Amino acid sequence: MEALPESLPRDPQGLETFGRAIVDACAPFVCAFKPQAAHYGALGAENTLRGLIDYIHESYPHIVVVLDAKRGDIGSTAQRYAVEAFERYDADAVTVNPFLGEESVRPYFEYPDRGVVLLCRTSNPGSDWMQKQPAESPMYLQVAEQAQRWNTHRNLALVTGATYPEELADVRQRAPDLPLLVPGIGVQGGDIAKVVAAGADRNQQGLLISASRSVLFASSGSDFAAAASAEAERLRNAINQARKGRNT
Repeated sequence: MEALPESLPRDPQGLETFGRAIVDACAPFVCAFKPQAAHYGALGAENTLRGLIDYIHESYPHIVVVLDAKRGDIGSTAQRYAVEAFERYDADAVTVNPFLGEESVRPYFEYPDRGVVLLCRTSNPGSDWMQKQPAESPMYLQVAEQAQRWNTHRNLALVTGATYPEELADVRQRAPDLPLLVPGIGVQGGDIAKVVAAGADRNQQGLLISASRSVLFASSGSDFAAAASAEAERLRNAINQARKGRNT
């Protein structure tokens, strides 16, 4: 809440106004929106989140909504998380932690018309101790290979950080048919050209390159929406330029 532009009230109404303004400003340049569940839940603003998702669906039905929740549990709890994402919030896709095994992701597969985005190689350096072990067959590559096998409904994707382009290329090799959700562009310093070179599929597609703070907070003034729009357009153009360069 404290990061809202100075021109907006620091309350749920201000949060709603901000979210819709960002959506309207960036819609011409994006293939998906990725609201972060915790930032709404911590404020008791779950209804604001559902309202924002409804607004995207109504205003821009061609744009996918990925609920960034990173849920990870088993049994009835995993089932409830799936209901939360796909029925309470009506998200088109949700991020899920697969490190508890198949039973932690199976409930999401019961919604074959929705997307399931599995954490694979995340962008934070603190993940190395687990995701890169064992050295001869690191867990992130095992996740990529297993996801390729699970993808019977063609609705799975993998989270693979922009900060590790060589490992991104390894994931693409192991999971050639899966889209990759790639955080780490912008504030975290990921390089767009390296991401496209490493992660684009055989059709020069298959990437959802995510930028958050660099777009959301491009300006703290009353021009925040215009600044967000300009940054989203700049990133879109840079991505397409990198795709064009790869084709040549």
